[in-house]
Amino acid sequence: MMRLSLTEAESLARAALAGAGASPEMAAATARALAAAEAAGQAGHGLSRVPQYAAFLKNGRADGAATPRIVNERGGAVLVDARHGLAYPALALAEREAAWRARAHGVAFAGVTNSHHSGAMGLPVARLADQGLVALAFTNSPAAMPVPGGRRPLMGTNPVAAAFPRRGAPPIVIDMALSEVARGKIMVAAKEGRPIPEGWALDAEGRPTTDAKAALSGAMLAMGGTKGALLAMVVELLCVALTGAAFGFEADSFFEDEGNRPRLGQALLVVDPGALAGADAFAHRIEAFLGAMAAEEGVRLPGSRRDALSARAAAQGIDIPDALHQRLTALAAA
Repeated sequence: MMRLSLTEAESLARAALAGAGASPEMAAATARALAAAEAAGQAGHGLSRVPQYAAFLKNGRADGAATPRIVNERGGAVLVDARHGLAYPALALAEREAAWRARAHGVAFAGVTNSHHSGAMGLPVARLADQGLVALAFTNSPAAMPVPGGRRPLMGTNPVAAAFPRRGAPPIVIDMALSEVARGKIMVAAKEGRPIPEGWALDAEGRPTTDAKAALSGAMLAMGGTKGALLAMVVELLCVALTGAAFGFEADSFFEDEGNRPRLGQALLVVDPGALAGADAFAHRIEAFLGAMAAEEGVRLPGSRRDALSARAAAQGIDIPDALHQRLTALAAA
């Protein structure tokens, strides 16, 4: 393993992305997000994404020269066009717009269209919560799950994230995909020749399977069965119908370097507590609930593990596999 400071990790990722064709602004925004995800223990959305993004930039699945822009706005609503670039500059613009619009109007909805893989959605909502705002984030993704009663994948795993500010403490952050299990766990099981539990996936014929390899050619199942699938449908429609983005079944898989420009959608819903019961009442009610949670033995506040890991990474750095470090170094030198 290779240990890097967060500054070193971000700098290496930025250089690798710039070498693959990302503009300085895109490389910086993306590297910042990936390093933060790595620090928070979300390695699947961390530095391991750099080679994948570099391939997308080189083969045209993402436009490294794209600059996001606002294409429509009215009051608290704004639509940002990522213009087929990597998602992070567009998300950063949407985050800034949502913050000031929520303060001005009480609530804001910032949509992003023509976007890409957006990584750990808990990060932007946490930053908004640090500003005293309640924030929810949604994104669709390439098709991996069927609709209720269906067999073929139409929707992505469609993560949902939410953050609630606290006074004098880190915000409460909830960040989860809506599949029963992460696809990565099925990939590991397939590689090791292990079966998977029933209820995780369907095979290519739409039948429940415990064969990990068959599952990879089939479909993931939503957590909670029909209810989870319906929630994933809500996310799909929020992120696509309101923004004009592409549905999951219209976007090629991110597990392949070659493919189309995914044109995915993201959405941020941001609320200023002062516009409703008031900041004091909000803070009181939040702490009342968290106090009740803390009274339960073994209960952990959502986001607390990520906060602890991020603090440790800031002080001690992060460890990445030697092979990944070598890959990033080679990309940065290209």
